[in-house]
Amino acid sequence: MTDLSQIRGILPVVHMPYHADGQIDFVTLQKEVDYLFDTGAHGLCLALVSDTLRLTAQERLEMPAHLVRFADGRGPVTISVGAESTIQSRAFARAAEDAGAAAVMAIPPLSQGLAEAQLREYFEELLDEIEIGVFVQDASSYVGEAMSLEFQANLFRKHGPRVLFKPEASPLGPCISGLHELTNGEASIFEGSGGQLLIDSHRRGVKGTIPGVEMLDGLVALWNACEAGDWDRAYEVYYPVCAIATLQIQGGLDGFIVSERYMLHRQGLFPNQVHRGPLAFHLDEGTRQEIDRLYDRLQAVLAA
Repeated sequence: MTDLSQIRGILPVVHMPYHADGQIDFVTLQKEVDYLFDTGAHGLCLALVSDTLRLTAQERLEMPAHLVRFADGRGPVTISVGAESTIQSRAFARAAEDAGAAAVMAIPPLSQGLAEAQLREYFEELLDEIEIGVFVQDASSYVGEAMSLEFQANLFRKHGPRVLFKPEASPLGPCISGLHELTNGEASIFEGSGGQLLIDSHRRGVKGTIPGVEMLDGLVALWNACEAGDWDRAYEVYYPVCAIATLQIQGGLDGFIVSERYMLHRQGLFPNQVHRGPLAFHLDEGTRQEIDRLYDRLQAVLAA
């Protein structure tokens, strides 16, 4: 069983690169994984902004083996397995564990709001299927419905440290503090605000952050400053990061996906900006220009 203490720090979510025909570009994906470890990440995740919900079932079953191979022992790999049925989620989780992933991450089914008894069955079956860690992801700030903190804490009380948390419900800070209180400070809690709420989340005791890759150099600098207690430097880096994240979140999940692919293309990491549609958000020229201005400002801060 994976040493869960390895799951900590900066665990960016890989963004999915495509060829012109919409098929996955595995050469670029491997370059992205190399880049994130070279930049200071402690591990990686396949999650919602990886276009997980736009991948075919076969792609989702095969992706864990690719990512574990690309990571090559440099850090733990976490795989998103959320689905509309427990049989799907269990199959994705089995593929993740068999490939060598350290943990899986699951959002509840999105097609309908479920009573807590059904939610409990969903997560219990997932926990029974595998022995590795299971992130309970409440992504209700942009998809799905919120889960009560008491419900989430009860899963931890029953299963212990195998249950990890990625709360993204609003307001995030009180959710983090509430989970800490309900689990006696023992649970591993990670934030995924894209940097927008990282300082507040760090002060509340998160074990790590799960950002995108498009501002990873900034997020590494920000996390390291928080860890060192260098709050002047933390806020200096935080302001342009937060401003970009504020632009991204306007478009919900697709706002992150589209803007992240643009920024990774601008940086030369991605050869194109091919999306799998349909999309609920498109990057207009005014937003693109503002992202450019803010990203240039972030790079100037990092170089200072």
